[in-house]
Amino acid sequence: MTLKPFDAALSESKLYPLTATGITVFQVNIGKLCNQACKHCHVEAGPGRKETMPKQIMQACLEALEKTDIPTVDITGGAPEMNPDFKWFVKEFRNRNRHVMVRSNLTILVEPDYKNLAEFFAENRVEVVASLPYYSEQTADRQRGAGVFKKSLEALKRLNGIGYGREDSGLVLNLVYNPAGAFLPPSQKSLEADFKRELLKRHGIIFNNLYTITNMPVGRFLNYLNASENYDGYMEKLISSYNPNAASQAMCRYTLSVAWDGSLYDCDFNQMLGMKVNHGAPSNIKEFDLNKLCNRRIATGIHCYGCTAGAGSSCGGAVA
Repeated sequence: MTLKPFDAALSESKLYPLTATGITVFQVNIGKLCNQACKHCHVEAGPGRKETMPKQIMQACLEALEKTDIPTVDITGGAPEMNPDFKWFVKEFRNRNRHVMVRSNLTILVEPDYKNLAEFFAENRVEVVASLPYYSEQTADRQRGAGVFKKSLEALKRLNGIGYGREDSGLVLNLVYNPAGAFLPPSQKSLEADFKRELLKRHGIIFNNLYTITNMPVGRFLNYLNASENYDGYMEKLISSYNPNAASQAMCRYTLSVAWDGSLYDCDFNQMLGMKVNHGAPSNIKEFDLNKLCNRRIATGIHCYGCTAGAGSSCGGAVA
């Protein structure tokens, strides 16, 4: 099957070449080690992964950030909390007066060695972005593993108990929804209303926002598409749903992604595909050049249809 190149879609919508509009989000993947091995994970993270960002690369990230006024740091993994220098890293960003987001799978917060993390997040005013595939146990466990839903509820209740999700607390708790199969997510606004109603009614849980994120044809989800013979149909769906408005607001245009080894990427998905920043911009954090990176041309591929289909998808949910 021949698929329409993504750059052709950009050209038709007068967005080629796609370029950065600046950097407002400094996203750092500090390792692929995780206590879970979710079926949709584009990082292919899991308990057996060894890739972990060393402290010297973390220091290089801090030195690069000091040269900028980038307001937001987005820490991800794997389970980023499992990096041995995680707490130090968060504190160093906060000491530099940056807003810190941490992408958590929730279950790590109830593991014996990590049970003080919720309080640590609150003390450092960390925004928690937590994965929860659905508000029913059966659907959530099918995607993320047996017993995950109950552990996630325990973590959410602990976060709520110290103020997370309450409008007047300043402690932000956002949830992330990924579809359980080869289809686009529903309306973010309507699904958020469903999650808020059902989680409150069934479990007394509250949160601030829900982000819907399209499953990208990368990593384990790509393996699933191929094994289930859904790849062609899914890609046709993404391509036919291409939205120029979503493309114009793609997260790669305002995000810089740093890998565990210091390599630079336009987004977390390019990172998993090994598509480094190119077209003349530096590709390693030790060669950080703000001007070149803020005006760089984005490296694109067929997977980019995932971020630009329908309402669009980003690490902050729908964009259009």
